[in-house]
Amino acid sequence: MTSISEWNEKHLVENRLIEQLKKMGYEHIHGPSLDIERESTRTVILQERLIKAIKLLNPWINHLSLNKIVRRITHIEAKSPMEANEAFHNTLVNYTSIQQDMGKGKKNQTVKIIDFDNPLNNEFLIVDQFSISDASGTIRPDLIVYVNGIPLVVIECKSPMVAVDEQIGKAVKQLNRYQNQCEHLFHYNQFMIATSNDRAKAGTIGAHLKHFGEWKDPYPLTSPEVGDNPTPQDILVAGMLSKDNLLDLIQNFIVFEPENGRMIKKLARYQQFRAVNKAVNRLMTAKSPRERGGVVWHTQGSGKSLTMLYLAVKLRRIESLKNPSIIIVTDRSDLDDQITNTFRRCGFANPQQASSVAQLKELLKQGPGSTVMTLVQKFQTSNEEAQFPELSDAENIIVMVDESHRSQYKGLAMNMRTALPNACYLGFTGTPIDKEDKSTTRTFGPYIDKYTIEQAVDDGATVPIFYEARLTQLHVEGETLDQLFDRKFREYDEKTRERIMKKYATEEAIVASPKRIQQIVLDIIKHYETHIMPNGFKAQIVAVSREAAVMYKEKLDELSDLESTIVFSGGNDDKENLKKHHISKDEEKSIIARFKKPLSEDKLAFIIVCDKLLTGFDAPIEQVMYLDKPLKEHNLLQAIARTNRTYEKKDYGLIVDYFGVSRFLEKALAIFSKQDIQGALMPVESELPRLQTRHRAAMKFFDYIRQDVESCIQLLEPEDVRQQFDLAFKRFASSMDMIMPNPKAQPYVADLQFLGKVRQLAKSRYRDEAMDISDCGEKVKQLIAEHMRASAVEILHDPIDILSSKFEKKVDELNGGEAKASEMEHAIRHEIRVKIQENPVYYTSLKEKLEKLIEARKQHQMDIVELVEQLRGMINDMRDNAAKSQIHGLTREQYPFYQMLEKQLPVEDDKEALKELTHIITEIIVEQSVVEWTSKEDVKREMRQKVKRQLRVTKCPKDQIEELTQKLMALAEVHYKK
Repeated sequence: MTSISEWNEKHLVENRLIEQLKKMGYEHIHGPSLDIERESTRTVILQERLIKAIKLLNPWINHLSLNKIVRRITHIEAKSPMEANEAFHNTLVNYTSIQQDMGKGKKNQTVKIIDFDNPLNNEFLIVDQFSISDASGTIRPDLIVYVNGIPLVVIECKSPMVAVDEQIGKAVKQLNRYQNQCEHLFHYNQFMIATSNDRAKAGTIGAHLKHFGEWKDPYPLTSPEVGDNPTPQDILVAGMLSKDNLLDLIQNFIVFEPENGRMIKKLARYQQFRAVNKAVNRLMTAKSPRERGGVVWHTQGSGKSLTMLYLAVKLRRIESLKNPSIIIVTDRSDLDDQITNTFRRCGFANPQQASSVAQLKELLKQGPGSTVMTLVQKFQTSNEEAQFPELSDAENIIVMVDESHRSQYKGLAMNMRTALPNACYLGFTGTPIDKEDKSTTRTFGPYIDKYTIEQAVDDGATVPIFYEARLTQLHVEGETLDQLFDRKFREYDEKTRERIMKKYATEEAIVASPKRIQQIVLDIIKHYETHIMPNGFKAQIVAVSREAAVMYKEKLDELSDLESTIVFSGGNDDKENLKKHHISKDEEKSIIARFKKPLSEDKLAFIIVCDKLLTGFDAPIEQVMYLDKPLKEHNLLQAIARTNRTYEKKDYGLIVDYFGVSRFLEKALAIFSKQDIQGALMPVESELPRLQTRHRAAMKFFDYIRQDVESCIQLLEPEDVRQQFDLAFKRFASSMDMIMPNPKAQPYVADLQFLGKVRQLAKSRYRDEAMDISDCGEKVKQLIAEHMRASAVEILHDPIDILSSKFEKKVDELNGGEAKASEMEHAIRHEIRVKIQENPVYYTSLKEKLEKLIEARKQHQMDIVELVEQLRGMINDMRDNAAKSQIHGLTREQYPFYQMLEKQLPVEDDKEALKELTHIITEIIVEQSVVEWTSKEDVKREMRQKVKRQLRVTKCPKDQIEELTQKLMALAEVHYKK
């Protein structure tokens, strides 16, 4: 019988998506009808359709070359799914070649698998309920997008009736299961979509839920053009799966970048796709060369470097631009290194970094196809030059200028234009153009695209930034120098005060006074140790001067064991106290690399700066900036953005203000339009209303039953209720982690402890790994752990193994038959779930028996005492199962093979013959298995063939040999993995 949820998933989500794609020119085919086109249910490539497409796009190809190309696609040699995926993507977008004699001897010929230039030359299918079997079992994705017979997009649909915050999570979990069970399908996958119609997100293979992103703009369409009140699914499908956009995304907006020793596949976000295509459209349709440029403002932390990379990739493919030269200009050496490394890591061909003015001039004369990275300072004239020389008058030069609003560009823009008079100039900035700034738009042109601070936070591309003013009695901003001076030197008489003031009293001197810095350092230590360090995050201190930075370092060392370092630019005339903190460029790189590591790996907790590392410095582990310097306008926006990068368990960035900037925030940011800086900084107190709402949402589950913990645990027995509660708890815990140890969190502490205790007990009872407090903030974890110890609740360890003698003791200690039955039922379910792959025959029969018992109890066909006894019997049978293998003269590993053969070959009633067959098959597996054989297709293929050969000489029906072989191979991967 179809459930309402399944009906909704099929009709409201899946069918809606199919109908939309049909209107966009796709052909819809029901999965089972494609079985006649496949060799077996393992096959994912529709080979005849692929062959037809290759012939159409490459009419010159002969039969031998065609077979080689098809085999190259269907048999990808790789050590991992990601390696296979990258290899196929490269073949797809850069084409492949084959040696074929076209009449003038054998030469390499380029073979197109997809026609990216003419989307209508390709076949687009949307296929539903397509079953794929592998050694690990069978999967049936809801929808697969096929282009020319290749499965490029997998779509998982969930009912909008599922709890709102679980819809996408459940779909992504299912997609991850598909990847584990059926790796070869994902060799070809370009991206995946998780949708419930009301919510829709896309991600790449290997991506966690947090890396799946919405697609909020159907560019080049507008939302009204998609339909009346389009849903997020409608917009994503229009934006990502229109024939033009799908091929554009695959060809130009996917990169593979190594990060921390593993390869990450990155797909552009909607704002990156939109900005790149708007920039290309302006460049291609402008009436004059000067009208081709403009400014892209994408807020800091939203992937500006990758946007520039995607643009460079796309520009290189546009034939009419005749292989353009691309110049990337920054104004800081660390930014220059950062963007150069991004281009190199992502495989962009030969980016050249100019090391001097002379080398820059040579690189700019190279002609078409070059990619040059340079500092803007290298456009300066030499002493002998009256003006910068013209280096190329070509029109197919694209200059991308990073942080294009900054003042140093204003004088050097003229030199760039003199050197490259006909180039197209594109400005990229992480902060908006201010209201008074006419030069940025005059130099580059009007906005091409905007992606604001608020949009980035809303999309999860960055975290929100909160601010907190501390030690307000030490604030400098808003006080007159006279008032401050009088306070500081009140013990002196008036004449002496006047004399001191004339000589020493500058704002900087007041800010950097040792007494004031000592007070602030004491506060920083306390704040960091209670608010930031428990969750493993790091901090930056921004001092007013280099002397003040040294003072901060000395006081931190004197008053705490926290490790810190200073990064500033050294001068030749520096005094000894500054000189000892001078560092080389390599040492600075090493410090930054250390700072980016988790606190558990590297204890460097603080970087102290005055001007350096306030722009372009990207360390996601930094959560807090302790600010003791006057900053405003672009400098303020750029500095605070150091804390807005996303990181595991990081819900927000924090600016702790000791100078008084936050009291005059409006004045500091007055030059920007209010709309552009909406949500830039929010006071910590703004979290309190959300905390109150989240507290109520979590507590309402246990209204009226709070006093009875067992009732609370039983209320969480249904999985959907557990998931809803878990989500509410995590949200409440997140808000508490942010506010604590502020006294304003105190009214909610007891309830947080109670909820944490119930959650841990439910996790233990229902063996629910998702209900782990490890994903909560450290402050919350400590609070709950202390409460557990105080309550003598010993459940911080994993649930007791059902086969252990301690389990009986635990059950006996529970009060009442319902609690005992519940504990045993869920322990058995857990054991089945964990071990079903080890022995599918035995554990499937156990599962069926358990369901019958539970149903009989529900129908009042047995009382609780009888149910408890039956469950005890099942547990005893599970304990005895291991011994049964020895009775049959088989090892523990062989016994599941025997049971599988016994079930699948009921016509074979000779038990000795079955045992003999078990020995032969397991011997084949042992002989063939080598180290890591489960990831080696050639080894698995050979093993499969030998097992099939053996089954053919038994009484196994011919039509079942393939299926039984796959099941035996799945067992082999579990029991004989090396």
